[in-house]
Amino acid sequence: MKIKAWIQAARPRTLPLSLSGILVGISLVDKPLHWSVVLCFTTTVFFQILSNFANDLGDGIKGTDNDQRIGPRRAIQSGNITIASMKRAVVLFSLISFMSGTWLILSSPMLKSTGGIVFYGLLAGTCILAAITYTVGKRSYGYFGLGDLMVFIFFGWVAVLGSRHLYHNELHWSEILGAISIGSWSTMVLNLNNLRDESNDRNSSKKTLVILLGPSKARIYHYFLAITGSLCWIILLSAKGIIEPKWYLGLITLIPFALHLNDFSKIKDPVVYDPQLKRVALATFFASLTIFTLSFF
Repeated sequence: MKIKAWIQAARPRTLPLSLSGILVGISLVDKPLHWSVVLCFTTTVFFQILSNFANDLGDGIKGTDNDQRIGPRRAIQSGNITIASMKRAVVLFSLISFMSGTWLILSSPMLKSTGGIVFYGLLAGTCILAAITYTVGKRSYGYFGLGDLMVFIFFGWVAVLGSRHLYHNELHWSEILGAISIGSWSTMVLNLNNLRDESNDRNSSKKTLVILLGPSKARIYHYFLAITGSLCWIILLSAKGIIEPKWYLGLITLIPFALHLNDFSKIKDPVVYDPQLKRVALATFFASLTIFTLSFF
């Protein structure tokens, strides 16, 4: 029972989305892959599990996860895991994430200077801090409308640029487009989550961007994210396709997003937002996995 509770608390369905930016960043590395890319994946998974545990802890302590919440019941909310146990898990995964990140940094073939190692060390520390303070603490940024910005930065820019620059020194236009796409699509997932929980978040004084904008404008914002991410994806793959036509195949990955927007336009009941979270997350992972696969052929 406890093992199942911890697996559920880790929220396995969020893990593919967290890997999407890494897959895109690695796919844009124009040289044979280094063995340490495995550490990119494991470190990212540890960061995401840490974030999920911390989110469960913060919302559980604040009472935001309650019987009025529409989504899946959380570990602390259901009583399957105590607050004390979850605090220990957050500390444990903070240490695991830090050690895995440190190993990754020291293994990178490009980070030979002290400055580069220090920069990535600070970045890893920032990732851990951001994962915890999303909902934990009196000034948790998720309660002040900053969750969307942080998801865009960490799931998009940090994941794509950070992973690529472990193996490349120069900045390239392709990674910027990839970062915007993955960042935008990942933020769509959070926006769906916040649209679903709008009523309960409002009653719990959780000021998400949906609360600040209002549901109608948040829906327009959702279309903006989808279009922005898709346009950058089209430009990225079309530009690469001029040189290597194989990249045009990646454009088929936009079909799931189009289908999602069609269904999204018809949603009236907040409950119906919940299955769309999984659809967008998997569509993002499918897109990133596709160009990662194409990079090998």
